[in-house]
Amino acid sequence: MRERVATLLWRVLLAAALVCGIGLLPWLSRTDPALTVLKARSADRDPDPRVLADIRAQLGLDQGPLHLLGQWLGGLPRGDAGRSWLNGTQVAPAVAQALGVSLLLVTVALVAAAGTAALVCARTLWLGAHRRLDGRRRGGGASAMLAALPEFLTASVLATVVGVQLGWLPALGWYGPRWTILPALALGLPAGAVLGRLLDDLLPGAFAEPWASAAEARGLRGRTVAAQAVRRCVPALLPNLGLFVVGLTAGSVAVEQIYDIPGLGRTTLQAALAQDLPVLQAGTLALLLLAAGATGLAALAVRRLAGPALRDGALDSLHRPRRPARSVLPFVYGGLLTAVVTLGLFRDPLALDTGARLQLPSTEHPFGTDALGRDLLARVGHGALDTLSAALAVSVGALVVGVLLGLLPRLSGPLVDTVNAVPPVLAALLVTAVAGSGAATPAIAVATVSWAALAAHTSSLLRQERATLHLAATRGLGASRWYLLRREVLPAILPPVTRHALLRLPGVALALASLGFLGLGSQPPSPEWGLLLAENQPYAERAPWAVLAPAAVLALLGALAVSSAGGVRWPRRRARPRAAVIRSELPLSAGELVRSG
Repeated sequence: MRERVATLLWRVLLAAALVCGIGLLPWLSRTDPALTVLKARSADRDPDPRVLADIRAQLGLDQGPLHLLGQWLGGLPRGDAGRSWLNGTQVAPAVAQALGVSLLLVTVALVAAAGTAALVCARTLWLGAHRRLDGRRRGGGASAMLAALPEFLTASVLATVVGVQLGWLPALGWYGPRWTILPALALGLPAGAVLGRLLDDLLPGAFAEPWASAAEARGLRGRTVAAQAVRRCVPALLPNLGLFVVGLTAGSVAVEQIYDIPGLGRTTLQAALAQDLPVLQAGTLALLLLAAGATGLAALAVRRLAGPALRDGALDSLHRPRRPARSVLPFVYGGLLTAVVTLGLFRDPLALDTGARLQLPSTEHPFGTDALGRDLLARVGHGALDTLSAALAVSVGALVVGVLLGLLPRLSGPLVDTVNAVPPVLAALLVTAVAGSGAATPAIAVATVSWAALAAHTSSLLRQERATLHLAATRGLGASRWYLLRREVLPAILPPVTRHALLRLPGVALALASLGFLGLGSQPPSPEWGLLLAENQPYAERAPWAVLAPAAVLALLGALAVSSAGGVRWPRRRARPRAAVIRSELPLSAGELVRSG
């Protein structure tokens, strides 16, 4: 009971710190809130000192940030979240309506994600149901490419092709169930590919457990065994699924803007850019409450699905030692990516030729040209150096921090929920306010939030490993905590979490460049990949190659990351008798243990 109270207090403290930090955002960034509000209300109006003084008096800015924050917090118990600084409307009803829209969109997106994950795992489930998983060749190139595609690009393609050209579904607005399909697919397809890869990584361990052999001996149908294998693996993924719910709600800004959806992510982003603090604080608080609710439901579902085995330590490990997957795919994908980057480096990425705007791919321009006549192959090649190096550094840092904090679940659990509720754009604004704008701002902002999913994955696997029989038996022989961590826990946790980090590498690369496009890092004419996608998106219908070229390279990076992840295994040592290894690290020998007992 004392631990639960401490965890609750830690969660409340983190939420309060985040909300207070947002309330101080204009003063931390050393900008005039009155000037920002004036520009948001009327961009063409001159910042007359009298007008700015009237805005300060109207909003109470002269009384300081602490007074405004206390006034806003004092109204929350009454359900009053203040009034918008831009239009004067009540904040609470607007945020509640936006949250309802986002929850409906995310619910449909989760259905699409579940279907995508089922397709990704279909081959493994069929082979496992028929006991043919031995010697299975690990694929995943298609799912990796799908996971690497950015949501706004998928949304643009679906809106242009399915909505405009084919006319099958509406591509703009929010008026009924039919309007949810395309944006839900844009959000659900990449998320489902990631979840499917994580589930596909766990399924072989489930099919190798003794219960699966016993079920086959009893003559149970293969699909029944496959369904039980999924149920066995789902508890390890539920914490990540909770993160996906909050992440989709907070991170669906681009999709909501493309389809003109009045969701919470779009509302929060617009408030952040305009420094409309009451709306921004209320939206962030709603995301924090959603994160806490999703985490609680995920914990209840884990207990319900795992049953008493999780409490009694009667589980088997899902991550048994396996031989590294041998495949030529990583070399093929790596060779193609290296060839594209190398060829692009020999070209000028800034050379303008307005007479060759939006030209088709040719021998002179293999990837075509953009709206200014610049060679796309050159821009992709030169953008790869900064984008990939920064993405790799952020991914490695996120992996280290995620694993270290994930091994301390009581400390990291509330912290993960708090960080995951912060959209990357809002994190970038906070980093910019504290550290200033610059080339390192996107890397700091993405690194601030990207470790959360890896920490949640680590904590989930740690909870599963602590409940395994072999760990209880090793502990019963007198093994120390350091021995258990080094020889039992880490070999089971690090390989799958590392594969998870590799799967997220393309998304990190895109997030870095996208923040630069928003003015929080590198600026045009920088050839970063995210900038290439965003700059050429308006020409997707007229010149699709301008978008498909950088998207294809990003998808190639995803395929390379996932195919390489198949070879991530814990280093194998020379075989020694397990009892001898344990005895060599115990404070007492086996005979001394017997005599002392």
